Amino acid sequence: MKRQHAIKPTADLFRPWSVLWQTFNRRTFIPAVRDWSTSDGLIWLHLLKTVTAGLLALGIAMLFDLPQPRIAMTTVFVLMQPFSGMVLAKSFYRILGTAVGTVAALVLGALFVQQPELYMLGMIGWVSACIAAAVRYRHFRWYGFVLAGYTAALIGIPNVTAPHDLFLAALTRAAEVAVGIVCSSAVSALIVPQRSSLALRRALQNRFANFTAFAADVLDRGIERGQFERRFADLVDEIVGFEATRTFAAFEDPAMRSRSQHLGRLNGEFMDACARLHALHQLLKRLRANGAAPVIAAITPYFRELATLLAPRSAPAADAAQLGGLRLFQANLPRRVRETRRPLEPAPAESLADFDTAAELLYRFVDEWIRYSETYASLARRKPESLQQRRNPSRYVSHTNSFVVAFAFVRSAVVMAIAGSFWIATDWPSGGLAMIGAALACALTSTAPNATKMAVQMAVGAVLATMTGYLFTCYVYPNIDGFPLLCTMLAPVLALGAFIATRKYAAGYGIGFSVFFCLLAGPDNVVAYAPDLLINNGIALTASMLLAALVFAVVFPADMPWLIERIMGDLRAQAVFACKGELPGLNQRFQSSTHDLTSQLRMLLTRRSRRRRDALRWMLATLEVGHAVIDLRNETARAAYVDALHPRWSGAIERTRADLALLFERPGTRALERALVSVRSASWIAQDMLQTVHADRDRRHDLQRILGCLHFIRTALLDKDAPFNAR
Repeated sequence: MKRQHAIKPTADLFRPWSVLWQTFNRRTFIPAVRDWSTSDGLIWLHLLKTVTAGLLALGIAMLFDLPQPRIAMTTVFVLMQPFSGMVLAKSFYRILGTAVGTVAALVLGALFVQQPELYMLGMIGWVSACIAAAVRYRHFRWYGFVLAGYTAALIGIPNVTAPHDLFLAALTRAAEVAVGIVCSSAVSALIVPQRSSLALRRALQNRFANFTAFAADVLDRGIERGQFERRFADLVDEIVGFEATRTFAAFEDPAMRSRSQHLGRLNGEFMDACARLHALHQLLKRLRANGAAPVIAAITPYFRELATLLAPRSAPAADAAQLGGLRLFQANLPRRVRETRRPLEPAPAESLADFDTAAELLYRFVDEWIRYSETYASLARRKPESLQQRRNPSRYVSHTNSFVVAFAFVRSAVVMAIAGSFWIATDWPSGGLAMIGAALACALTSTAPNATKMAVQMAVGAVLATMTGYLFTCYVYPNIDGFPLLCTMLAPVLALGAFIATRKYAAGYGIGFSVFFCLLAGPDNVVAYAPDLLINNGIALTASMLLAALVFAVVFPADMPWLIERIMGDLRAQAVFACKGELPGLNQRFQSSTHDLTSQLRMLLTRRSRRRRDALRWMLATLEVGHAVIDLRNETARAAYVDALHPRWSGAIERTRADLALLFERPGTRALERALVSVRSASWIAQDMLQTVHADRDRRHDLQRILGCLHFIRTALLDKDAPFNAR
């Protein structure tokens, strides 16, 4: 008898697969897609938008029958950025730069008619001046100055020997560039726009969480000096980068534009909190080095309690419970510190000064942290700014050394002069393009951390672009018909170049390939079959890139010792500014300029070396002493009555400020000893005044704060790890 098998219903057969798919969908697929959309997906979206904008610009330029549609496509690849705010900001300044560059080319052509040598000198001076101004005014303004010089070169150099074509060339080139600007801006802003404001909010959340964890580590168990310096240097980069992102976001989001001052104040308060944390870390390090066990035992419980309150939480934002705990800790801190201090009063005066200074720094750090947290929380709640906040805006002040600006001018002028002299002397047919390439290399590498490396990468990209352009000119363009098929063939090549340009350590290859492929082999309305001209132009561009790299590496390396020392001098001058500058708004100007100069030094000193460590330690010493001097000046200005308590007090404070300024102007053993004597003398006078006002609680607290500032400055000067002691 045959065994009969029961046949399951179809629904029962597929039920296990359905359950498996639902489990996979919930637990694996959706999180994987979400993670991909916020990482690699953004790169693919950027590639899609860049290629779309490039091909759209090419098509519109062809439709308008412009002479060189490839210039419009090249403009897109020079301009496109992942965030729409970046594109809008760069587009705005690119339009201004293009207009100014067009006028400059016409003016130079009118002044030096039939005088190619003088015209070239004028063009070299103009382009070099624009590049120097771009170095001076960085971020989005950099692009406006670069385009003012580069557009003049694009228009004027090909018409040096044919000035009668200059005006028509200026109009057509401006039209081609305008098409590229409009297309890149429209595609970036309309097709799945990636807002700089969203990136700014994510950066704020990450910075708050990272800094909270960093502060908790410093206060709880301490951090080794090298690790602290590296993490603090990363915070400096975030402070400088935040300002650039804030400016980009203001171009795309009206809400961010109206809250720009709010964001600037948030960055200023973050700088204050970082400076206070650094001061606490330095004082703890010195107490441990000096063996001040009683003081450490007395103050450590407060640090650990604060570290517990600052411990990272699941939510990235500052919640009400955390702020409430910090306010309660701040309110009870003076009373608790007084109770802890009483058993230490019989101790030596030095130990008591250490405790008072540590307590004062702790109180100031808590106050700075609460202000920073409240501003951050109000931003998250979209709380409008108060009238008082609008009247007292925070302003980030950038600072660039004048020698760095002059250095950029001379370096660009030398590179372009060599290329231009060779062109005029040999009458090389592609010499004009070589000079344009030299101007492009100088402009795009003017703020690069390693200009030589980027120029070499762009040279390799030019070689690859020449080879690919040859294949397209000889084998692709003759065998296709129609704009859709042309876009189909160009898209993979353009996407490859844009993808390489997004890689951090290979961006030069992608920029060189994308830009030079469009310049050399981009299609026009009538494609000219001239492979020999293409190869000759490719050789000219490659030679100009290699010339720039050679000059950058041999004649004008950016990390030359004298140039680094000049920037270091400007960095130390910020401490002089803290001692002598006008007091209103001094703290914000001092901190922003110091962080800005440090970021520039870190860009130039990319390799780990002794000079890089020295630069970072000078920045830390400048912040430490400069911030303490500003606190001292604020305290003495607030307690103006102390001038009448002692006849020598005013002179002692002025002498202390002058000697500290001299120490940072001309570091040396004698200057250090003189500053120590001045600080010690002012401390003795302040201690005498403290005895006379001991019965008055408010005045006693004022004098204790002044003494704390003086004592902290003295410990900073005696620190064996300080850079002026290393000398």
